[in-house]
Formats: sequence, structure tokens, C-alpha cells
Amino acid sequence: MNTDTSLETVTELTDSLLAATAQWGLKVLGAIVLLIVGRMVAGWARKLVRKACERAKWDATLVPFISGMAYYGVLVAVLIAALGMVGVQTASLLAILGAAGLAIGLALQGTLSNIAAGVMLLIFRPFRVGEYVELANTAGSVELIGLFMTALNTPDNIKIYVPNSKIWGDTIKNYAANKTRRIDLVVGISYDDDIEIAKNAIASVLK
Repeated sequence: MNTDTSLETVTELTDSLLAATAQWGLKVLGAIVLLIVGRMVAGWARKLVRKACERAKWDATLVPFISGMAYYGVLVAVLIAALGMVGVQTASLLAILGAAGLAIGLALQGTLSNIAAGVMLLIFRPFRVGEYVELANTAGSVELIGLFMTALNTPDNIKIYVPNSKIWGDTIKNYAANKTRRIDLVVGISYDDDIEIAKNAIASVLK
């Protein structure tokens, strides 16, 4: 009798273990399939965003950044969904990720502000490479517009790197934005000289 009871207990435990294993295996298999499909979708999303940015004629520096954000955003969403399928408490995971993101954001506050300002500069294009501008009280020709900083070459041939956050939060003067602009120039002449002759001489020089 005891032998029969033991056999029944072992059989029940084996059946329960097999059922749990099968159920767990199906969840894991479903999560793997979701990850594979999600990676494909992330790749498609990156291509679509890249094509949309290229059609909109966005800056070449900005296109990989935006398309990469779309790619990894989809991957993170798929990963969280896959973990939820296998029984991981996604609410706790999201709370941990949120806290980690907040800590990283506070630690890299200056860097992130430069990136955000760089993205805004590349989207709205208040100035372009080659134009003469004054940024954060620094004047020069624009050589590079990056995500973190902008490079200027001053008239005395000195290269200066200005953080994008300072540029976006300050006044931007673009001297090359318009085809023509006025320059005030004081020309001194003697009281004994003829004003009309002086004006004609200046006009001929300007021509």
C-alpha cells in the first residue's frame, strides 16, 4: 500500500513538473519569437525613420541619432514585453529603469543638455557650416555643427569649440543669413574739402 502511494506521489510530481516545464517552455519560446520579430520591427522602424529624415532633408549628423533612438526604443519595449511573458514583474523593472535613468540624467545633465541643444540646432538650422556668426559672444566662421559642440574659426585663425547648450540659450547673430547688410563707416574729411567731391569719390569706390 505504501509502495502504491509512493508511486502515485512520484507520478503526480512528475506530471506536475512536466506540465510546469511545458508551460514554462512555451512562455520562453514565445518570448524568443517576440524578441526575433521585435528586432526585425526595430530594424524596419530605423529604416523608415532614416528615409523620412532624408526626405525632410535633415542634417546628416542628426539622421543616425534619430533613427538610432527609434531602433533602441522599439527594442526596449519588446524586451520588456518578452520579460513580462516569462513572468518577470515588469512594473518593478520599469521602476528600476526609471530610477536608473533619473540617476544617469542627473549625472550627465550637462552632456544631455548639450545633446538636446545640438538636436535643436540641427533641426531649426539658425546657421550653417561656412557662415560667419556670433555665438555666445564668440564670432567666427562655422566649421562644424556637432551634437555636443559647435566649432568656430575666428578671423585670427583660432579654432574655438562652443558647447551647444550655451549657444541655444544665448543670442545667435548670423551675419551671412541675408544677401546684403548695412555697414556704418565713418569717413573724415577736412572742412576745406568739397563734400560733393568726397561723396562722389566714396560712391565710386563702393561701385
